[in-house]
Amino acid sequence: MDREFLIDLFADFGPVAIRKMFSGYGISVDGINFALALRAGLFFRADEVTIPAFEAEGSKPFQYSTRAKIVLVNSYWELPARLFDDSEELAQWARVALAAAQRAKVKKRPRKKATATKAVAKKRPAKKATKRKLR
Repeated sequence: MDREFLIDLFADFGPVAIRKMFSGYGISVDGINFALALRAGLFFRADEVTIPAFEAEGSKPFQYSTRAKIVLVNSYWELPARLFDDSEELAQWARVALAAAQRAKVKKRPRKKATATKAVAKKRPAKKATKRKLR
């Protein structure tokens, strides 16, 4: 999938940002990534609310292989192939995927920044060197 194809594919959904990511593209709205276009296909963000719809369509979660194992990414599910021919329904699925991505963003806790007010670790006094007797 190239950039122009993706722009056309999401035309009924609305404007999206498409950025290079891994071996394909990340697709986002207002900085929230809700889809991945990779060699393996097009994957939409999913959560406990939306996964049953993907399962009902026979879709599978995104997965990739490492040297040691196969990693299953349950937060992105393959878009049902029939939606490539139905841009209006694809737009509905995209809205649902964006909502799932927004819910996931709310669940994440913001990382705490390191502050100068944290307690400074106390230094231990240096041990005195002991002389070894040579025999």
